[in-house]
Amino acid sequence: MENPLIEVCVDTLADALYAESNGANRIELCSHLSLDGLTPTLELTKKTLAALKIPVHVMIRSQAINFQYMPHEIEMMINTIHTYKNLGIKGIVFGALLVDFTVDLPSVVKVAKAAEGLNFVFHKAIDLTPNPIIATQALAAIKGITHILTSGGAPTAKEGASVIRDMHNQSQHIKIIAAGNIKDYNLNEHIKLLGVNEYHGKQILGHLNEKNSQI
Repeated sequence: MENPLIEVCVDTLADALYAESNGANRIELCSHLSLDGLTPTLELTKKTLAALKIPVHVMIRSQAINFQYMPHEIEMMINTIHTYKNLGIKGIVFGALLVDFTVDLPSVVKVAKAAEGLNFVFHKAIDLTPNPIIATQALAAIKGITHILTSGGAPTAKEGASVIRDMHNQSQHIKIIAAGNIKDYNLNEHIKLLGVNEYHGKQILGHLNEKNSQI
């Protein structure tokens, strides 16, 4: 297996810089990680892109209530993608569900078209779907989806390990990013358990915000 890719989700420039200096391979940039991540501000995105050498994926999420969006919200987020795309981001992180918690395929297709040329990570909204494996198969049929971020429909990646492995087997060209209580002290355990090549966490390189102040 190739060396695992380590992605750190951050909501400050200080944490992004610390993550890069301590071996992160990629950043997921958000605002309000306490709300599981919203779209970062334009200012933070510009500063982060200017300061980092590693790729930056940007969260595209306009509200924290749920993953169900009205058409005008989708259009607003598409406009955001076009703006941030021009700044030089490597990818977007997005997910949308219908009221029955299945994937909102029409909205995902629209966003994928807007994000053409970028990585497109469908985020952990997939873990709320009735069957993440079926959802993975549906996403694999959409042009432009490159990654899925998941804990296998469980609270933690360890608990969802068997589903993550099945998602990986069904994902075709899509790369599975494992997430869910993956930290610096248990990363190697997850690598052996899951067998995927990409791993994500807030504390996957330790407690960043204990070492850094807000910038």
